[in-house]
Amino acid sequence: MSIKSNIVHKYFKKEIDGSKILVKVDPVHLHGVEMIVHPDRKLETRSLDFDEQIWDDLKVDGFIEVNGMEYNLLLSGLI
Repeated sequence: MSIKSNIVHKYFKKEIDGSKILVKVDPVHLHGVEMIVHPDRKLETRSLDFDEQIWDDLKVDGFIEVNGMEYNLLLSGLI
């Protein structure tokens, strides 16, 4: 099993103008995925690379830490 499969990701969320923005962060390698769910349920994702300041940046931008259930259910199309 590779080291990447043993990482516990951190998830963050914020709502803006009827859209949800969810961010999944790999806290070891500082990679992640941003997901935007628009009011019409259209889903956009993009891969991101972060620096060590990501934790402060997310806080300043108004993101709150959440569990990964909503993120993963949205990504899989179950909700």
